[in-house]
Amino acid sequence: MHCGELAKYPDQFQLVAACDTEQSRLDLMAEKYACATYTDFAEMVQDPDVDLVSVATRSPEHTPHAILALAAGKYVFLEKPVALSYAQALELKAVADRFPGKLFLRHNRRFEPCFNHIQEIIASGKIGEPYEFKLRRHGYQRRDDWQTIIACGGGQLNNWGPHIVDHALRFLEAPVAEIWSDLKKIAAVGDAEDHLKVVLRGENGRIVDLEISGGVALSEPVYHIAGTRGAIRSVNEKTIELKYLDPEQVLPEIEANPASPPIKASFGNAEPLRWIEETLDTAPAEGCNTGSIYGELYSAIREGKPYRITLAEGLEVVRVTDVVKANSEFAS
Repeated sequence: MHCGELAKYPDQFQLVAACDTEQSRLDLMAEKYACATYTDFAEMVQDPDVDLVSVATRSPEHTPHAILALAAGKYVFLEKPVALSYAQALELKAVADRFPGKLFLRHNRRFEPCFNHIQEIIASGKIGEPYEFKLRRHGYQRRDDWQTIIACGGGQLNNWGPHIVDHALRFLEAPVAEIWSDLKKIAAVGDAEDHLKVVLRGENGRIVDLEISGGVALSEPVYHIAGTRGAIRSVNEKTIELKYLDPEQVLPEIEANPASPPIKASFGNAEPLRWIEETLDTAPAEGCNTGSIYGELYSAIREGKPYRITLAEGLEVVRVTDVVKANSEFAS
């Protein structure tokens, strides 16, 4: 994945070294990129030709490898999860604070077109004040790789979790006041969870209900956002559906009536509401995709452009996932 994304920026990045515990993979890297190869990560980060280290090892090694690379004076691009616990994340922060401007988090789903387009629609005010967000990533698979094993840092909370929790926190736009969660193992064959539901309530009253599952055969819409004047839905991230009250319609002041309604009348209010319905192709005004994150990284390091994902935001993702994990039977 990283090599494919780097290939989009041949003038910005040169792959000069690779590290792996499997020699066959190193042979492939050397053949394709004519790069130096290492089996010892600590040795690779001392290579003077290396400016930036992309840490894409297994989840338990992310934080230790990032700390080694930072201590060697390198820029670090750190895969998710950036840490397996909040305590470990604070250790990472302590080292990163000693090397300011060197650590960058690879929360590449922050650049998803649908996520960004929906944020633009919310900011337009069309659906009024959003109050509930439903985020879904569903599938069904008897998964059997290391991402299903707790000892390897597996489970959906560490796999898809950082991405969708990050989205949830962006939608909340407020500190988290309450966290409710439930983790289950449904279809995967390891010992880690493959189904999780997390409900976050922000201090502003907004609710995010997120669900990530490898055990749901019929998927729900990826996004469903309810607002005080309308709603947004995306079933497949390729199109976005909108239904919102016509902003030109003036709604008269009315009051609740405690009396019995007329015998022939129905309950409720029969006033006509003018709805506007739209179906849009997903195309945020600021073009982006998950593969563009290396371009953002280059701009931050070489051109001084603010990087979109801050360390504080990444630490809050880990804090939330740590709470969720601690309240489950799947804590490592």
